[in-house]
Amino acid sequence: MSNLKEKILSSFLAFENEKDVDSYVHSIRSKAIKKFESEGFPTKKLESWKYTSLKRTLRYDYKLFPSKKGTIDFKDIQDYLINDIESYKIVFVNGKYYSNLSETTHEGMDICILSSALTQSKYDLIIENYFDKISKKDGITSLNTAFSHEGAYIHIPKNIQVDKPIQILHFSTGENESLMFQPRNLIVVDENSQVEIIERCQSITNNNVLVNSVSEIYVNKKSNVKHYKIQNDKKSSSLIDNTFVSQEHSSSYNLHTFSFGGDLTRNNLNIFQNDQRIESTINGITIIDDKQHVDHNTLIHHKEPNCTSHQDYKGIYGGRSVGVFNGRVLVEKEAQKTNAFQANNNVLISDKASINTKPQLEIFADDVRCSHGCTIGQLDNNALFYLRSRGIPEKEATALMMFGFANKVLTSVQNQEIKSMISKIIAYKLAVKIGFDL
Repeated sequence: MSNLKEKILSSFLAFENEKDVDSYVHSIRSKAIKKFESEGFPTKKLESWKYTSLKRTLRYDYKLFPSKKGTIDFKDIQDYLINDIESYKIVFVNGKYYSNLSETTHEGMDICILSSALTQSKYDLIIENYFDKISKKDGITSLNTAFSHEGAYIHIPKNIQVDKPIQILHFSTGENESLMFQPRNLIVVDENSQVEIIERCQSITNNNVLVNSVSEIYVNKKSNVKHYKIQNDKKSSSLIDNTFVSQEHSSSYNLHTFSFGGDLTRNNLNIFQNDQRIESTINGITIIDDKQHVDHNTLIHHKEPNCTSHQDYKGIYGGRSVGVFNGRVLVEKEAQKTNAFQANNNVLISDKASINTKPQLEIFADDVRCSHGCTIGQLDNNALFYLRSRGIPEKEATALMMFGFANKVLTSVQNQEIKSMISKIIAYKLAVKIGFDL
């Protein structure tokens, strides 16, 4: 781990030498690398990382800058796209933007790449007002900020309903080397606008890959953002996903996280409700096996009155897999009339699988409706017996029960193409064919 840290610190000098040292972002990057140098990678000594160790993930000799750009065609990525819908696409391969695989626009809005926004003066106002304003200043996030250069840049002006979803896709193709990437996304949705975003990091190599991603999302007054994260990577890949959301008056943010693959996945999600009449919904489905590890670490911060939040995370764990749910709802004294719900339900289908769950409510207001809870159990043997007595084989009966367990989250997915894709992934994970539409 220490060798990797030293490698990162020395690589930063080369990285910055290629950038404009007079730019607004230069000072931000310089402060960030000092923060990372001071704190380094998170360890289990931190309460929020108590059940997740990065030791196994950080033992590889990652390259921060691949020796080759990588070659990729549409046929190589089409299985990872939502192909049944028209969409904007922002495609990156080995950290580099691929224009031939992308579909961007500057017509009435900006759906493009961060490197352009950081270097062109016409974007200065947005960058100076929003970049690195809500992200945490801890070690792992600061590492991303220090190397921030490429990712999605999305700015939706006032009163615009984006006509089709936006897919943000990061692919890695390293042939003979372990790679580490630092994608950075900046998404600003202005007043009374609406957008749907689908996000995916995918390795198409068997070499080790570590992605440390940061997204800053600004959901301004009366705007609506629907956000989907699809995490179904190879078991040689790990992902640390840091998402920060700032919401203003009467806005809505709806996130679904589908965690099915990868060696280690850590989802850090922080939502800040800055005004009244705000709705925040975050749902998740986790299905893992072998020695996979998925950790959901969430915060919804209620700062003002008359707001709602809803969290519903479900997990199915097999093999020697480990799940973690650390969900926190913070209600400030001023946030009266808050309605907050939080639930984490888990099924262990192996005696060697485990889950660490810690739902938390911190309430300083006295006129609120807040609830939280968690369950850890196994399949209902009586229900399984009932299905088998009706002629359904055990494997299919088990799958039906698993579908039933996860379906509550799926029912809240409004995009039918995404719903269909996730249903197929679940069926594959459970190794069964389902002969009906969910």
